[in-house]
Amino acid sequence: MVANLTLDGRGVAYMAGSEMTRRDAFKALAGAAAASLSAASVSAQDGRATVEPVETDELFANPHCGWQTFHRFADEDECLAGLPSSCAYYRFYWSQTEQKRGQVNFDLLDSLLERAEVAGQKLAFRVMCAGTNTEYMYVPQWLKDNGCPGFEYRYGEDATLHWVPDMNSPGFQDEHFRLIDALGERYDGDPRLDIVDIGSVGLWGEWHMSGTNVDVPSPEARLAIIDRWRDAFPKTPKVMLIGNDEGMKRAAATGCGWRADCLGDMGGFSKTWNHMEHFYRQAIERAEAGEAWRVAPVAFESCWDMRKWQEEGWDIRAIFDYALDLHVSYENNKSAPLPEGTRDEVERFIRKMGYRLVPRTITHSANVPIGRPVSVSIAWENVGVAPPYWDYLVAARLVPETGGKPAVAVSKSSIKGWLPQGPVATDMEAGTDGLKPGMHVLQIALVAPGTEEPAVRMAIGGRGEDGWYSTGRVELTA
Repeated sequence: MVANLTLDGRGVAYMAGSEMTRRDAFKALAGAAAASLSAASVSAQDGRATVEPVETDELFANPHCGWQTFHRFADEDECLAGLPSSCAYYRFYWSQTEQKRGQVNFDLLDSLLERAEVAGQKLAFRVMCAGTNTEYMYVPQWLKDNGCPGFEYRYGEDATLHWVPDMNSPGFQDEHFRLIDALGERYDGDPRLDIVDIGSVGLWGEWHMSGTNVDVPSPEARLAIIDRWRDAFPKTPKVMLIGNDEGMKRAAATGCGWRADCLGDMGGFSKTWNHMEHFYRQAIERAEAGEAWRVAPVAFESCWDMRKWQEEGWDIRAIFDYALDLHVSYENNKSAPLPEGTRDEVERFIRKMGYRLVPRTITHSANVPIGRPVSVSIAWENVGVAPPYWDYLVAARLVPETGGKPAVAVSKSSIKGWLPQGPVATDMEAGTDGLKPGMHVLQIALVAPGTEEPAVRMAIGGRGEDGWYSTGRVELTA
């Protein structure tokens, strides 16, 4: 049994089970997890050690949350200035994805997914059907040529004429739903994909036609579009822009998260109205989406970008805390430069948004005969503001101190859905067959399903270059 020993360089401290001093909740949970192991797993003679990892404030990126890049990737975005980013957000028009009917431009998404992987990121995307640039239409020309009805519009004072399809018509729905189905069939559940932003309706996919003479489609048409995206991407987390109350209510009720695209506005459009005080919380309440974050992400996009916030004298920490209070997982600052003097606030925000996992106590067998398993019980805490929304599994391995191939065990314990704060317990066993007697280092990791490769970082010390965390020592006896 190892007791009262701090291992330099590992960032962990060993304590005998009777000498644990951490929070009562985690002590009780670790004890209950250890007690639940069967006598066949751990004999009465086996020693037990309890490890209390040291939490760190290290800044790092984890998959499916954090600071997004916008229409560029982390390895080419100079405005990141060293900030970690695990998500690249892109949006494009239907006209870019299917120039010829039935020939979906998979090369576009494939290339973005591959490029994101090279940059150490995952991809989020939105497909849109209406815009305000110089183009006459933002859907494929063949859609109109084949008889789909539509409407011409001008945006605000702009004289440019545009055309948008009538989304109530079967001609639009049949073709657009076919596109959605094709995208879902090819990409749903792809581990390189982060989130799908449901954005078929409205200018820039924002579910409104403000500044034009065109109405959004009927409630029935809007709900049908939301349902189609949901059905086409059952495995991939989805978000939808708040503001369309009926649509957002349906989306939230069926497992979608939400997105808001003007974080930080404290009066940039009007002296009597702003998004932060008069829109976000009210829209979420109307859509009954206040609990959506428990099962799907919350994403924000900066209003203008942070430079505007500083110019106006708005409280940047208060803006970030507002987003954290709404359980934000993503922030998109449009790949704009950070204002001078705001770096510390951004780093603080990154450490808190999304999920951040800390194993508080690790109770494991300290000495085990060869051929019998090493039991590992971990009490975890999520110190972020949102749960993970993808499956990553708890894994452990025994590495011979004298060198040699480690023995790896991957549990069925997924981190998906681990809510903030409250302790979560996981139990597993690491086999010892094939190992030799002697001292072994116990290492843990969070791996992608079907692999033994660490994919999620923990906020503790002891991480090796290969992503595994050294958390204990186990003696195997003959």
